[in-house]
Amino acid sequence: MQKIGFIGTGVMGSGIINNLLKAGYSVDIYTRTKSKAQPLIDKGANWFSDPKDVASKADIIFSMVGFPQDVEDVYFKDNGIFAGLTSGKIIVDMTTSTPTLAKKIGEKASQMNVQALDAPVSGGDVGARNGQLTIMVGGSKEAFETIQPIFKIIGKTNHYFGSFGAGQHAKMANQIMIAGTMTGLTEMFVYAKAAGLDLQAVLETVEGGGGDNWSLENYGPRILNNDFKPGFYSKHFLKDLRIALDESEKLKLDLPATKQAKKLYETLVDDKKLGDDGTQALIKLWW
Repeated sequence: MQKIGFIGTGVMGSGIINNLLKAGYSVDIYTRTKSKAQPLIDKGANWFSDPKDVASKADIIFSMVGFPQDVEDVYFKDNGIFAGLTSGKIIVDMTTSTPTLAKKIGEKASQMNVQALDAPVSGGDVGARNGQLTIMVGGSKEAFETIQPIFKIIGKTNHYFGSFGAGQHAKMANQIMIAGTMTGLTEMFVYAKAAGLDLQAVLETVEGGGGDNWSLENYGPRILNNDFKPGFYSKHFLKDLRIALDESEKLKLDLPATKQAKKLYETLVDDKKLGDDGTQALIKLWW
């Protein structure tokens, strides 16, 4: 069984690592602060103080960090993943990042005879915890086939979209859709409350009809329970919307609904300083 390295133990990463440990894989992990990784260490993960050390010991190295700059640092710094890689290994960046950076990582990996994948996911904390993520993949087709057994442990479905960066483009398409479901969910509750309706009954009614969607089912109940813990951070979703719109401009596209969603999340994250809340906290712009 291949030895796995995993860089990043946030909400999503921790769920994935737990499922890999349950499946019997040996998992080496890196976090800047060891104490934050203690629950995973207690379950059998091996902690290292540098991404380089994880990369030198593992056969397949996953990364799932916050922002594109974090990805750049964790791969290219002197103590980064590339510094510890040797020929024949596989690297998989699961961070939602830019297609441009995915291509840069893929090209560098190819020069080192290392196979690279960009493999961002959808499904939030629930999907990560339950091994039900959707995985969108670009990069080495051979590596994609090689790690199918791992993808099947952590995800319910995975699709290969093409060369380096294609997985990130697929994730941007996904986030454009999520932008619409999150604004729809929020405005649905705002309207229903103003009209004096029973919000739980509204939620159940919409779930049973044509308006049903993942955001409604997973974040609707959290809003009604006043639960704004992050299944997915608002600050990370804003980052994704900015990437999506930047890529849209390169493709000569105008996406007005996505632009409006970005403005709303900018108000939430930049103005109201609620970036560490979950995406469902968008309702706080009204309530």
